[in-house]
Amino acid sequence: MLRFILFLALWAAPALADPERYTLEVERSVVGFAYAFGDNSGDGTMPVIAAELLIDLDRVQNSEVAVTVDVTRAQTGFILATEALRGPQVLDASQFPVISFRSTRVTRTGDGALIDGEITLRGVTNPITLTAQFYRQEGTLEGDRDRLAIYLTGSVSRTAFGASGFADIVGDQVDLRILAFMRREGT
Repeated sequence: MLRFILFLALWAAPALADPERYTLEVERSVVGFAYAFGDNSGDGTMPVIAAELLIDLDRVQNSEVAVTVDVTRAQTGFILATEALRGPQVLDASQFPVISFRSTRVTRTGDGALIDGEITLRGVTNPITLTAQFYRQEGTLEGDRDRLAIYLTGSVSRTAFGASGFADIVGDQVDLRILAFMRREGT
């Protein structure tokens, strides 16, 4: 189970001069997703393979995020569902091996943020809004911004990207849960 500590006093910390570059901890970062499968639901994961993270926790509107996910290593808890997911009727991993996201606007909301951006899946780009919560990683002290975690949630319509296979048994909406661990560059 992933454990992390709520990033307390996120907005009350001393102001930083400029946005800070963070490096993704690839081995710990993952995109989780949930989908309707008949009367049941299914879950899966895809590894995050790259990210560009420019974070300004004091003025979140100055932040920029770009993330790339490896579709070829997408997994569900059931081998046949994994094969169908990667196959040509859904994600078509052989032709479109990555999914990418790039932020276009970041807005503070209470103790988190809304991240508007564009997601490209199967060569189709559509807008998306993700809700973000920032956390300190376990073992860090209050006010320490060197090691952070960001938890993003949102949803997409898979048919809006042409991933319409198996519509008779798999629902259209896919809920996203993205957990990215990062370190401030130079630390």
